[in-house]
Amino acid sequence: MAYQHSISKEKCKGCGICVSVCPKKVLEMSKEISSKGYFPAHQARPEDCIFCAICCTMCPDVAITITETADI
Repeated sequence: MAYQHSISKEKCKGCGICVSVCPKKVLEMSKEISSKGYFPAHQARPEDCIFCAICCTMCPDVAITITETADI
C-alpha cells in the first residue's frame, strides 16, 4: 500500500506544532496566507515523509491527514 499526506489550508491555523515534531523535517510554514489570514504548514520535502503520523496526532485543528492509496 502507498500513502498520501495532505494538509487542509483552510483548517490549519499555522501554530507550527507539526513542523516542530516532524522527525524528518518534511514540513515548513508556508509563505502564502490562507483565506482566513494564517500561514499554514505545507510539505516542503514530501519525498522525505515516512508517514509516521506524528503530525496528524499533534495537530490541534485536525488539519493533517494520511490516507492509504491503491498501488498502481
